[in-house]
Amino acid sequence: MARVFSGVKPTGHLTLGNYLGAMRQWAAVDQHRGEALFCVVDLHALTVEHDPARVRRLSRQTASLLLAAGLDPELCTVFVQSHVDEHARLSYLMECVATDGEMRRMIQYKEKAARERVRGGSVRLSLLTYPALMAADILAYNADAVPVGDDQTQHVELARDLAVRFNQRYGHTFVVPRATRPGVAARVMNLQEPTSKMGKSDDTGPGIVYLLDEPDVVRKKVMRAVTDSGEGVVYDREGRPGVANLLEILAACAGGEPEALAGSYDSYGALKKDVAEAVVEVLRPLRERHRELCADPGYVEGVLRQGAARARGVARPTVDAAYRAIGLLAP
Repeated sequence: MARVFSGVKPTGHLTLGNYLGAMRQWAAVDQHRGEALFCVVDLHALTVEHDPARVRRLSRQTASLLLAAGLDPELCTVFVQSHVDEHARLSYLMECVATDGEMRRMIQYKEKAARERVRGGSVRLSLLTYPALMAADILAYNADAVPVGDDQTQHVELARDLAVRFNQRYGHTFVVPRATRPGVAARVMNLQEPTSKMGKSDDTGPGIVYLLDEPDVVRKKVMRAVTDSGEGVVYDREGRPGVANLLEILAACAGGEPEALAGSYDSYGALKKDVAEAVVEVLRPLRERHRELCADPGYVEGVLRQGAARARGVARPTVDAAYRAIGLLAP
């Protein structure tokens, strides 16, 4: 049976990009593909300066939104990373297999470290080594497929390299995973900065549609989206990134291909109006389900508790085997 694993960091309020690029695919496709596990990777939220209370609050909200997006505890396992010790146990072994050069080549490390330095802050060691933890997240479950957005593909490639290296040095222990990506809207861009990803940790709120934004707020953000100086509605990802982003969002929400949809519009205003309404309708059932889950916090806590127990049962034999393979005495 194929096994699927993926996760999301509670570093900010989840966005339309998280939903179209990952969560909707998880619910519609990935949880039905075999044994699927989806994780709130809260340990990764500690790699930069953070408010502990906010991390806890966002972890609960993230779990609720995963369920609201359609993940079914009867079909898949939903849990919180820090509730399963095997992630941290295996992370150290991955650090012992990875190299310093591999860590420093990670694009996200370079970008985040540069931002921290600009702000005058120090760069935490965990920011450098967290790809080893991410590899452990995947390999602990012997996942065959890891559905991720384009920006996370490099991390899955590292997990593949570490799995192969470990297997060659210490004996076959891990399944070598592969990244899987959705087609349209795999990477939704910021509405105000269409060459940058719509990231949940970003501070430029006007360019980000959050999943819990009220409909009027969504409409206002979309109608104020940056377009381009050229005339006509044309799908050109390189030359017209603002319009291309809107067309990809519309295609993901309402169906169709961006290139074909472009021919249906002769003005940016009409395109923006249709994009805004399509986004509002896509998010409506998610927001309603989230409201129901917030009224029953005990249900969400139960799902996470049961999910952690199932995840622990899957991961522990693999991590124990890795400890033996690398040379550690069995307890």
